[in-house]
Amino acid sequence: MTVEMPERPRKGGGGTAEVPGSAGQAAAACDGTTGSQETMTIEEVLRRENMLRAYQRVKRNKGSAGVDGMTVDELMPYLRSHWARIRNEIREGRYQPQPVLLVGIPKPGGRGMRRLGIPTVVDRMIQQALLQVLQPQIDPSFSESSYGFRPGRSAHQAVERAREHVRAGYRWVVDMDLEKFFDRVNHDILMSLVARRVKDKRILLLIRKYLQAGLMSGGVVSQRAEGTPQGGPLSPLLSNILLDELDRELERRGHRFVRYADDCNIYVRSRRAGERVLASVESFLWGRLRLKVNRDKSAVDRPWKRKFLGYTMTAHSEPKLRVAPESVKRLRDKVRELARQGRGRSLGWTVERLEPIIRGWVAYFQLAEVKAAFEELDQWLRRRLRCLLWRQWKRPRTRAMKLMKLGLERQRAFASAYNGHGPWWNAGASHMNRAVPTRYLRRYGLLSFLEEHQRLQRQLRTAVYGTVRTVV
Repeated sequence: MTVEMPERPRKGGGGTAEVPGSAGQAAAACDGTTGSQETMTIEEVLRRENMLRAYQRVKRNKGSAGVDGMTVDELMPYLRSHWARIRNEIREGRYQPQPVLLVGIPKPGGRGMRRLGIPTVVDRMIQQALLQVLQPQIDPSFSESSYGFRPGRSAHQAVERAREHVRAGYRWVVDMDLEKFFDRVNHDILMSLVARRVKDKRILLLIRKYLQAGLMSGGVVSQRAEGTPQGGPLSPLLSNILLDELDRELERRGHRFVRYADDCNIYVRSRRAGERVLASVESFLWGRLRLKVNRDKSAVDRPWKRKFLGYTMTAHSEPKLRVAPESVKRLRDKVRELARQGRGRSLGWTVERLEPIIRGWVAYFQLAEVKAAFEELDQWLRRRLRCLLWRQWKRPRTRAMKLMKLGLERQRAFASAYNGHGPWWNAGASHMNRAVPTRYLRRYGLLSFLEEHQRLQRQLRTAVYGTVRTVV
Protein backbone atom coordinates (compact mmCIF):
# COMPACT_ATOMS: atom_id res chain seq x y z
CA MET A 1 0.00 0.00 0.00
CA THR A 2 1.27 3.45 -0.93
CA VAL A 3 1.69 5.82 1.98
CA GLU A 4 -0.02 9.14 1.21
CA MET A 5 1.72 11.16 3.91
CA PRO A 6 5.49 10.51 3.77
CA GLU A 7 7.92 11.70 6.39
CA ARG A 8 9.46 14.32 4.10
CA PRO A 9 7.67 16.84 1.88
CA ARG A 10 8.35 16.87 -1.84
CA LYS A 11 10.44 19.74 -3.15
CA GLY A 12 8.27 22.49 -4.49
CA GLY A 13 5.22 20.98 -2.81
CA GLY A 14 3.95 24.34 -1.65
CA GLY A 15 4.74 23.77 2.02
CA THR A 16 7.58 23.52 4.45
CA ALA A 17 8.39 20.99 7.11
CA GLU A 18 9.21 23.71 9.60
CA VAL A 19 6.40 24.95 11.83
CA PRO A 20 6.64 28.20 13.85
CA GLY A 21 6.67 28.13 17.62
CA SER A 22 2.93 28.33 18.36
CA ALA A 23 -0.25 26.80 17.00
CA GLY A 24 -1.38 30.21 15.80
CA GLN A 25 1.92 30.89 14.06
CA ALA A 26 1.74 27.47 12.45
CA ALA A 27 -1.66 28.34 11.10
CA ALA A 28 -0.50 31.71 9.82
CA ALA A 29 2.39 30.05 8.00
CA CYS A 30 0.23 27.66 5.98
CA ASP A 31 0.22 29.50 2.70
CA GLY A 32 0.96 33.10 3.60
CA THR A 33 -2.34 34.32 2.14
CA THR A 34 -5.43 35.82 3.67
CA GLY A 35 -7.59 33.32 1.78
CA SER A 36 -11.36 33.10 1.36
CA GLN A 37 -14.29 30.76 1.94
CA GLU A 38 -13.18 28.71 -1.07
CA THR A 39 -9.90 27.76 0.62
CA MET A 40 -11.60 26.55 3.81
CA THR A 41 -12.53 23.13 2.43
CA ILE A 42 -12.01 19.60 3.63
CA GLU A 43 -9.75 18.98 0.64
CA GLU A 44 -7.48 21.82 1.79
CA VAL A 45 -7.43 20.29 5.28
CA LEU A 46 -6.48 16.88 3.86
CA ARG A 47 -3.90 18.30 1.47
CA ARG A 48 -0.65 16.36 1.80
CA GLU A 49 1.55 19.33 2.79
CA ASN A 50 -0.97 20.54 5.34
CA MET A 51 -1.27 17.13 6.98
CA LEU A 52 2.51 16.78 7.06
CA ARG A 53 2.84 20.10 8.88
CA ALA A 54 0.15 18.99 11.33
CA TYR A 55 1.96 15.70 11.96
CA GLN A 56 5.27 17.46 12.57
CA ARG A 57 3.61 19.91 14.91
CA VAL A 58 2.06 17.12 17.00
CA LYS A 59 5.34 15.24 17.02
CA ARG A 60 7.26 18.30 18.21
CA ASN A 61 4.71 19.06 20.94
CA LYS A 62 4.94 15.46 22.20
CA GLY A 63 2.28 15.27 24.89
CA SER A 64 0.55 12.35 26.57
CA ALA A 65 -1.25 9.51 24.90
CA GLY A 66 -5.04 9.57 24.63
CA VAL A 67 -7.58 6.86 25.40
CA ASP A 68 -6.01 4.45 22.88
CA GLY A 69 -2.58 4.63 24.53
CA MET A 70 -0.86 5.55 21.25
CA THR A 71 2.24 7.72 21.70
CA VAL A 72 3.58 10.34 19.32
CA ASP A 73 6.42 8.00 18.30
CA GLU A 74 3.86 5.38 17.23
CA LEU A 75 1.84 7.79 15.12
CA MET A 76 3.71 7.58 11.79
CA PRO A 77 3.81 3.76 11.68
CA TYR A 78 0.07 3.77 12.36
CA LEU A 79 -0.59 6.33 9.63
CA ARG A 80 1.32 4.27 7.07
CA SER A 81 -1.24 1.52 7.49
CA HIS A 82 -4.43 3.46 8.24
CA TRP A 83 -4.21 6.97 6.78
CA ALA A 84 -5.92 6.11 3.48
CA ARG A 85 -8.94 4.78 5.38
CA ILE A 86 -9.07 7.72 7.80
CA ARG A 87 -8.80 10.23 4.93
CA ASN A 88 -11.69 8.61 3.06
CA GLU A 89 -13.82 8.50 6.20
CA ILE A 90 -13.25 12.23 6.75
CA ARG A 91 -14.10 13.04 3.13
CA GLU A 92 -17.30 11.00 3.31
CA GLY A 93 -18.33 12.34 6.72
CA ARG A 94 -18.02 8.92 8.38
CA TYR A 95 -14.99 9.61 10.59
CA GLN A 96 -15.74 9.32 14.30
CA PRO A 97 -13.24 10.86 16.74
CA GLN A 98 -12.30 8.78 19.76
CA PRO A 99 -13.30 9.93 23.26
CA VAL A 100 -11.13 12.51 24.99
CA LEU A 101 -9.14 11.40 28.04
CA LEU A 102 -10.17 13.64 30.94
CA VAL A 103 -7.52 14.60 33.48
CA GLY A 104 -7.58 17.12 36.32
CA ILE A 105 -4.91 19.79 36.74
CA PRO A 106 -4.77 21.51 40.16
CA LYS A 107 -5.59 25.21 39.98
CA PRO A 108 -3.21 27.67 41.67
CA GLY A 109 -3.82 28.27 45.35
CA GLY A 110 -5.79 25.07 45.83
CA ARG A 111 -8.86 26.49 44.04
CA GLY A 112 -10.03 23.12 42.76
CA MET A 113 -9.18 21.29 39.54
CA ARG A 114 -9.06 22.45 35.94
CA ARG A 115 -10.41 19.87 33.50
CA LEU A 116 -8.04 19.07 30.65
CA GLY A 117 -9.07 16.88 27.74
CA ILE A 118 -6.38 14.90 25.93
CA PRO A 119 -7.41 13.74 22.43
CA THR A 120 -5.64 10.80 20.82
CA VAL A 121 -2.56 11.67 18.77
CA VAL A 122 -4.48 10.94 15.55
CA ASP A 123 -7.25 13.35 16.54
CA ARG A 124 -4.70 15.95 17.65
CA MET A 125 -3.14 15.77 14.20
CA ILE A 126 -6.50 16.16 12.44
CA GLN A 127 -7.48 19.07 14.70
CA GLN A 128 -4.12 20.72 14.02
CA ALA A 129 -4.69 20.32 10.28
CA LEU A 130 -8.11 21.98 10.67
CA LEU A 131 -6.54 24.80 12.67
CA GLN A 132 -3.88 25.42 10.03
CA VAL A 133 -6.54 25.94 7.38
CA LEU A 134 -9.15 27.83 9.41
CA GLN A 135 -7.11 30.20 11.56
CA PRO A 136 -5.36 32.18 8.79
CA GLN A 137 -8.75 32.90 7.24
CA ILE A 138 -10.74 33.57 10.42
CA ASP A 139 -8.23 35.27 12.73
CA PRO A 140 -7.95 38.57 10.77
CA SER A 141 -11.66 39.17 11.41
CA PHE A 142 -11.24 39.10 15.19
CA SER A 143 -11.23 42.23 17.33
CA GLU A 144 -8.05 44.25 17.81
CA SER A 145 -8.72 44.04 21.56
CA SER A 146 -8.48 40.24 21.58
CA TYR A 147 -5.03 38.83 22.35
CA GLY A 148 -5.35 35.21 23.46
CA PHE A 149 -4.17 32.32 21.25
CA ARG A 150 -3.69 34.48 18.18
CA PRO A 151 -0.66 34.60 15.87
CA GLY A 152 1.55 37.62 16.48
CA ARG A 153 -0.21 38.50 19.74
CA SER A 154 0.80 37.88 23.33
CA ALA A 155 -0.09 38.33 26.97
CA HIS A 156 2.54 41.10 27.16
CA GLN A 157 0.71 43.09 24.49
CA ALA A 158 -2.57 42.63 26.37
CA VAL A 159 -1.04 43.91 29.59
CA GLU A 160 0.44 46.94 27.82
CA ARG A 161 -2.91 47.75 26.22
CA ALA A 162 -4.60 47.54 29.63
CA ARG A 163 -2.10 50.05 31.00
CA GLU A 164 -2.80 52.38 28.07
CA HIS A 165 -6.49 52.45 28.97
CA VAL A 166 -5.72 53.28 32.61
CA ARG A 167 -3.22 55.96 31.54
CA ALA A 168 -5.95 57.50 29.36
CA GLY A 169 -8.11 58.11 32.44
CA TYR A 170 -10.19 54.93 32.57
CA ARG A 171 -9.23 54.19 36.15
CA TRP A 172 -11.94 51.66 37.03
CA VAL A 173 -12.00 48.12 35.70
CA VAL A 174 -14.81 45.65 35.22
CA ASP A 175 -12.91 42.43 35.88
CA MET A 176 -15.11 39.63 34.53
CA ASP A 177 -14.71 35.95 35.23
CA LEU A 178 -16.75 33.51 33.15
CA GLU A 179 -18.03 30.59 35.18
CA LYS A 180 -16.46 27.31 33.96
CA PHE A 181 -16.26 28.73 30.44
CA PHE A 182 -14.75 25.72 28.67
CA ASP A 183 -17.26 23.40 30.36
CA ARG A 184 -20.31 25.54 29.53
CA VAL A 185 -19.91 26.30 25.81
CA ASN A 186 -23.23 25.71 24.05
CA HIS A 187 -22.57 23.54 20.98
CA ASP A 188 -25.51 24.81 18.91
CA ILE A 189 -24.63 28.47 19.46
CA LEU A 190 -20.95 27.83 18.74
CA MET A 191 -21.67 25.85 15.57
CA SER A 192 -24.02 28.55 14.28
CA LEU A 193 -21.19 31.08 14.65
CA VAL A 194 -18.69 28.76 12.98
CA ALA A 195 -21.15 28.18 10.11
CA ARG A 196 -21.18 31.93 9.41
CA ARG A 197 -17.48 31.71 8.56
CA VAL A 198 -17.09 28.17 7.18
CA LYS A 199 -19.32 26.89 4.38
CA ASP A 200 -17.91 23.41 3.81
CA LYS A 201 -20.44 21.12 5.51
CA ARG A 202 -17.90 18.35 5.94
CA ILE A 203 -15.69 20.63 8.02
CA LEU A 204 -18.71 21.69 10.09
CA LEU A 205 -19.68 18.05 10.64
CA LEU A 206 -16.14 17.15 11.70
CA ILE A 207 -15.96 20.06 14.17
CA ARG A 208 -19.32 19.11 15.69
CA LYS A 209 -18.13 15.54 16.12
CA TYR A 210 -15.08 16.79 17.96
CA LEU A 211 -17.30 18.89 20.20
CA GLN A 212 -19.52 15.91 20.96
CA ALA A 213 -16.76 13.32 21.38
CA GLY A 214 -17.19 11.51 24.68
CA LEU A 215 -15.14 12.10 27.80
CA MET A 216 -13.32 9.17 29.41
CA SER A 217 -12.66 9.42 33.13
CA GLY A 218 -11.83 6.46 35.33
CA GLY A 219 -12.33 4.11 32.40
CA VAL A 220 -15.94 5.24 31.87
CA VAL A 221 -16.99 7.20 28.77
CA SER A 222 -19.69 9.85 29.20
CA GLN A 223 -21.39 11.73 26.38
CA ARG A 224 -20.96 15.47 26.05
CA ALA A 225 -23.82 17.89 25.41
CA GLU A 226 -21.89 21.10 26.08
CA GLY A 227 -18.36 22.37 26.61
CA THR A 228 -15.06 22.11 24.76
CA PRO A 229 -12.38 20.79 27.14
CA GLN A 230 -9.02 22.50 27.00
CA GLY A 231 -6.28 20.38 25.49
CA GLY A 232 -7.14 20.00 21.81
CA PRO A 233 -5.47 22.25 19.19
CA LEU A 234 -8.85 23.45 17.91
CA SER A 235 -10.32 24.58 21.26
CA PRO A 236 -8.61 28.03 21.42
CA LEU A 237 -9.85 29.01 17.96
CA LEU A 238 -13.39 27.86 18.75
CA SER A 239 -13.40 29.82 22.01
CA ASN A 240 -12.25 32.95 20.15
CA ILE A 241 -15.02 32.50 17.57
CA LEU A 242 -17.59 32.34 20.35
CA LEU A 243 -16.22 35.23 22.40
CA ASP A 244 -15.78 37.41 19.32
CA GLU A 245 -19.51 38.05 19.74
CA LEU A 246 -18.74 39.64 23.11
CA ASP A 247 -15.91 41.68 21.57
CA ARG A 248 -18.17 43.05 18.85
CA GLU A 249 -20.86 43.96 21.35
CA LEU A 250 -18.37 45.84 23.52
CA GLU A 251 -17.04 47.66 20.44
CA ARG A 252 -20.58 48.54 19.37
CA ARG A 253 -21.13 50.12 22.78
CA GLY A 254 -17.86 52.04 22.54
CA HIS A 255 -16.14 50.39 25.51
CA ARG A 256 -12.40 50.17 26.06
CA PHE A 257 -11.50 46.57 26.87
CA VAL A 258 -8.83 43.89 26.66
CA ARG A 259 -9.63 40.20 26.31
CA TYR A 260 -7.24 37.28 26.58
CA ALA A 261 -9.15 34.01 26.03
CA ASP A 262 -11.94 34.04 28.65
CA ASP A 263 -10.22 36.71 30.77
CA CYS A 264 -11.87 40.04 29.92
CA ASN A 265 -11.28 43.48 31.49
CA ILE A 266 -13.42 46.49 30.59
CA TYR A 267 -12.11 49.94 31.54
CA VAL A 268 -14.46 52.76 32.56
CA ARG A 269 -14.27 56.15 34.29
CA SER A 270 -16.35 55.51 37.43
CA ARG A 271 -17.57 52.74 39.71
CA ARG A 272 -21.16 53.53 38.83
CA ALA A 273 -20.47 53.12 35.13
CA GLY A 274 -18.65 49.88 35.87
CA GLU A 275 -21.60 48.43 37.78
CA ARG A 276 -23.92 49.27 34.88
CA VAL A 277 -21.53 47.70 32.37
CA LEU A 278 -21.13 44.54 34.42
CA ALA A 279 -24.90 44.08 34.73
CA SER A 280 -25.57 44.71 31.04
CA VAL A 281 -22.71 42.51 29.81
CA GLU A 282 -23.82 39.74 32.16
CA SER A 283 -27.28 39.92 30.60
CA PHE A 284 -25.82 39.88 27.08
CA LEU A 285 -23.60 36.87 27.75
CA TRP A 286 -26.47 34.79 29.09
CA GLY A 287 -29.05 35.92 26.57
CA ARG A 288 -26.86 35.62 23.46
CA LEU A 289 -24.21 33.02 24.30
CA ARG A 290 -25.64 31.14 27.31
CA LEU A 291 -22.54 31.94 29.33
CA LYS A 292 -22.60 32.83 33.03
CA VAL A 293 -20.54 35.47 34.81
CA ASN A 294 -19.10 34.27 38.10
CA ARG A 295 -20.15 37.12 40.40
CA ASP A 296 -17.98 35.85 43.26
CA LYS A 297 -14.82 36.29 41.19
CA SER A 298 -15.91 39.29 39.11
CA ALA A 299 -15.71 42.84 40.44
CA VAL A 300 -15.69 46.54 39.65
CA ASP A 301 -12.56 47.95 41.27
CA ARG A 302 -9.41 49.95 40.76
CA PRO A 303 -6.96 48.30 38.33
CA TRP A 304 -4.19 48.38 40.94
CA LYS A 305 -6.38 46.28 43.25
CA ARG A 306 -6.98 43.58 40.63
CA LYS A 307 -4.64 41.37 38.65
CA PHE A 308 -4.66 40.77 34.91
CA LEU A 309 -2.62 37.94 33.40
CA GLY A 310 -0.45 37.84 36.52
CA TYR A 311 0.31 41.58 36.49
CA THR A 312 -1.11 44.53 38.34
CA MET A 313 -0.10 48.20 38.29
CA THR A 314 0.51 51.18 40.50
CA ALA A 315 -1.98 53.98 41.15
CA HIS A 316 0.19 56.70 39.59
CA SER A 317 -1.16 58.90 36.80
CA GLU A 318 1.51 57.17 34.72
CA PRO A 319 0.91 53.65 36.06
CA LYS A 320 3.81 51.27 36.39
CA LEU A 321 3.43 47.54 35.87
CA ARG A 322 4.28 45.24 38.75
CA VAL A 323 3.98 41.57 39.60
CA ALA A 324 0.67 40.71 41.27
CA PRO A 325 1.04 39.29 44.83
CA GLU A 326 -0.90 36.18 43.77
CA SER A 327 1.72 35.47 41.12
CA VAL A 328 4.51 35.69 43.69
CA LYS A 329 2.61 33.36 46.02
CA ARG A 330 2.13 30.84 43.22
CA LEU A 331 5.85 30.84 42.48
CA ARG A 332 6.74 30.39 46.15
CA ASP A 333 4.43 27.37 46.35
CA LYS A 334 6.21 25.85 43.36
CA VAL A 335 9.65 26.46 44.87
CA ARG A 336 8.56 25.01 48.21
CA GLU A 337 7.51 21.81 46.47
CA LEU A 338 10.86 21.62 44.67
CA ALA A 339 12.69 22.19 47.96
CA ARG A 340 10.78 19.30 49.54
CA GLN A 341 11.91 17.06 46.69
CA GLY A 342 15.49 18.19 47.23
CA ARG A 343 15.79 17.30 50.91
CA GLY A 344 17.59 14.06 50.21
CA ARG A 345 19.63 15.46 47.32
CA SER A 346 22.54 17.81 46.86
CA LEU A 347 22.17 21.57 46.86
CA GLY A 348 23.44 21.57 43.26
CA TRP A 349 20.53 19.31 42.21
CA THR A 350 18.00 21.78 43.58
CA VAL A 351 19.72 24.87 42.14
CA GLU A 352 19.95 23.22 38.72
CA ARG A 353 16.18 22.64 38.68
CA LEU A 354 15.52 26.14 39.90
CA GLU A 355 17.28 27.73 36.93
CA PRO A 356 14.58 27.13 34.25
CA ILE A 357 11.87 28.12 36.74
CA ILE A 358 13.60 31.44 37.50
CA ARG A 359 14.38 32.20 33.87
CA GLY A 360 10.85 31.41 32.69
CA TRP A 361 9.16 33.36 35.49
CA VAL A 362 11.32 36.45 35.05
CA ALA A 363 10.92 36.29 31.26
CA TYR A 364 7.15 36.42 31.65
CA PHE A 365 7.30 39.28 34.16
CA GLN A 366 10.02 41.23 32.38
CA LEU A 367 7.59 44.11 31.77
CA ALA A 368 7.31 44.77 35.51
CA GLU A 369 8.83 48.15 36.41
CA VAL A 370 8.56 47.80 40.20
CA LYS A 371 11.51 45.71 41.31
CA ALA A 372 10.45 45.03 44.93
CA ALA A 373 9.02 41.58 44.11
CA PHE A 374 12.29 40.46 42.53
CA GLU A 375 14.38 41.68 45.47
CA GLU A 376 12.09 39.99 48.01
CA LEU A 377 12.12 36.74 46.04
CA ASP A 378 15.92 36.73 46.00
CA GLN A 379 16.06 37.09 49.79
CA TRP A 380 13.31 34.50 50.30
CA LEU A 381 14.92 31.96 47.95
CA ARG A 382 18.32 32.23 49.61
CA ARG A 383 16.67 31.66 52.96
CA ARG A 384 14.76 28.68 51.54
CA LEU A 385 18.02 27.10 50.35
CA ARG A 386 19.69 27.71 53.71
CA CYS A 387 16.67 26.07 55.32
CA LEU A 388 17.15 23.09 53.00
CA LEU A 389 20.77 22.75 54.11
CA TRP A 390 19.83 23.01 57.78
CA ARG A 391 17.28 20.20 57.35
CA GLN A 392 19.79 18.04 55.49
CA TRP A 393 22.31 18.36 58.32
CA LYS A 394 19.65 16.90 60.69
CA ARG A 395 21.53 16.35 63.98
CA PRO A 396 22.82 19.23 66.15
CA ARG A 397 26.38 17.86 66.19
CA THR A 398 26.39 17.51 62.40
CA ARG A 399 25.14 21.07 62.12
CA ALA A 400 27.92 22.32 64.41
CA MET A 401 30.54 20.49 62.34
CA LYS A 402 29.15 21.88 59.09
CA LEU A 403 29.04 25.44 60.46
CA MET A 404 32.67 25.20 61.60
CA LYS A 405 33.69 23.81 58.23
CA LEU A 406 32.00 26.82 56.62
CA GLY A 407 33.98 29.26 58.76
CA LEU A 408 32.19 29.77 62.06
CA GLU A 409 34.22 29.65 65.26
CA ARG A 410 33.63 26.55 67.42
CA GLN A 411 31.74 28.23 70.29
CA ARG A 412 29.31 30.03 68.02
CA ALA A 413 28.83 26.97 65.82
CA PHE A 414 27.81 24.76 68.77
CA ALA A 415 25.61 27.47 70.32
CA SER A 416 23.80 27.90 66.99
CA ALA A 417 23.44 24.17 66.37
CA TYR A 418 21.84 23.58 69.78
CA ASN A 419 19.66 26.72 69.96
CA GLY A 420 16.38 24.77 69.79
CA HIS A 421 14.81 26.89 67.05
CA GLY A 422 13.29 25.44 63.89
CA PRO A 423 14.84 25.23 60.42
CA TRP A 424 13.15 28.35 59.00
CA TRP A 425 14.23 30.50 61.95
CA ASN A 426 17.80 29.27 61.66
CA ALA A 427 17.80 29.82 57.91
CA GLY A 428 17.23 33.53 58.55
CA ALA A 429 19.61 33.82 61.49
CA SER A 430 23.00 35.52 61.29
CA HIS A 431 25.00 32.30 61.73
CA MET A 432 23.52 30.75 58.55
CA ASN A 433 23.85 34.01 56.63
CA ARG A 434 27.52 34.12 57.55
CA ALA A 435 28.21 30.42 56.95
CA VAL A 436 26.22 30.27 53.70
CA PRO A 437 26.54 33.74 52.13
CA THR A 438 25.17 34.65 48.73
CA ARG A 439 28.51 33.99 47.03
CA TYR A 440 28.43 30.40 48.37
CA LEU A 441 25.05 29.80 46.70
CA ARG A 442 26.23 31.51 43.52
CA ARG A 443 29.04 28.96 43.23
CA TYR A 444 26.34 26.34 42.68
CA GLY A 445 24.89 28.42 39.85
CA LEU A 446 22.01 30.13 41.68
CA LEU A 447 20.40 32.81 39.53
CA SER A 448 19.20 36.11 40.92
CA PHE A 449 15.63 37.16 40.13
CA LEU A 450 16.62 40.81 40.21
CA GLU A 451 19.73 40.46 38.06
CA GLU A 452 17.91 38.33 35.49
CA HIS A 453 15.12 40.92 35.37
CA GLN A 454 17.64 43.74 34.92
CA ARG A 455 19.34 41.81 32.10
CA LEU A 456 16.04 41.37 30.25
CA GLN A 457 15.14 45.02 30.83
CA ARG A 458 18.42 46.07 29.23
CA GLN A 459 17.70 43.85 26.24
CA LEU A 460 14.21 45.31 25.96
CA ARG A 461 15.52 48.89 26.05
CA THR A 462 18.19 48.05 23.48
CA ALA A 463 15.56 46.55 21.16
CA VAL A 464 13.30 49.60 21.52
CA TYR A 465 16.06 52.17 21.03
CA GLY A 466 17.51 50.17 18.15
CA THR A 467 14.09 50.19 16.46
CA VAL A 468 13.75 53.93 17.00
CA ARG A 469 17.16 54.61 15.49
CA THR A 470 16.31 52.40 12.53
CA VAL A 471 13.08 54.28 11.95
CA VAL A 472 14.82 57.65 12.24
